[in-house]
Amino acid sequence: MLIHPQIDPVALQLGPLAIHWYGLTYLAAFGLFFLLGRLRLRHQPYVSVTGAGAWKLQDVEDILFFGVIGVVLGGRLGYVLFYKPQYYMAQPAEIFAVWQGGMSFHGGLLGVIVAMIWFAQSRNKPWLQVADFVAPCVPTGLAAGRIGNFINGELWGRVADPALPWAMVFRGAGDAPRHPSQLYQFLLEGLLLFVALWLYARRPRKLGQVAGVFMIGYGCLRFLAEFFREPDNFLGLLALNLSMGQWLCLPMIVLGFWLWLRPRLSATRAQ
Repeated sequence: MLIHPQIDPVALQLGPLAIHWYGLTYLAAFGLFFLLGRLRLRHQPYVSVTGAGAWKLQDVEDILFFGVIGVVLGGRLGYVLFYKPQYYMAQPAEIFAVWQGGMSFHGGLLGVIVAMIWFAQSRNKPWLQVADFVAPCVPTGLAAGRIGNFINGELWGRVADPALPWAMVFRGAGDAPRHPSQLYQFLLEGLLLFVALWLYARRPRKLGQVAGVFMIGYGCLRFLAEFFREPDNFLGLLALNLSMGQWLCLPMIVLGFWLWLRPRLSATRAQ
């Protein structure tokens, strides 16, 4: 079995200023979004939209700006509300102590949805068109975040069979070998989802279907990965032996199927 490398979470120290690896993964995520967003401008329907609703590079920059705000605020508030509501109700000042850690993907997703709606209304664009634009650009950022989790040695996996070639002992998690679930999520929710979604989005799709496939894909892959990830020690497993992450994925999957089927259902009703 392997031993998790003792990686200093601080990548660079410049006097009192400490640059953390995790912060650099966030910068990488935002940089990848911008590069992929520029490529998305070449895909249908964005390349063919003309007039007041035409898509421009400025739109990518503005979506990224609003998205960063949505990720940070939504991710933090989601963690507070979904994972530790009683703790933060008793100590509300610590809600703002983001340097202590604690971000929720599902909260960040809600924050990004609000940001997309705001952007869509300000630019007079259909918000589902905006969601379809954004969705394929997201998984690489998720992959970068999981690398940050692995570097920090956090969010480790459940106890694994010692015979598993890649079973790993994490500092702070006892002496038992564990699944490196951060890398599982890097491969599943990051790389695999990106390749599948990018290929799917390259061809014209009905409004909302690309976003729907993202919701389905992420929800299912995260649900699977959670079987190998150690549940939060202050929550443990919940009803039906599912983790909080799995329960939060279920409505996401349902919403994804609704978005994907919505054009077909609308066409059926119109007949």
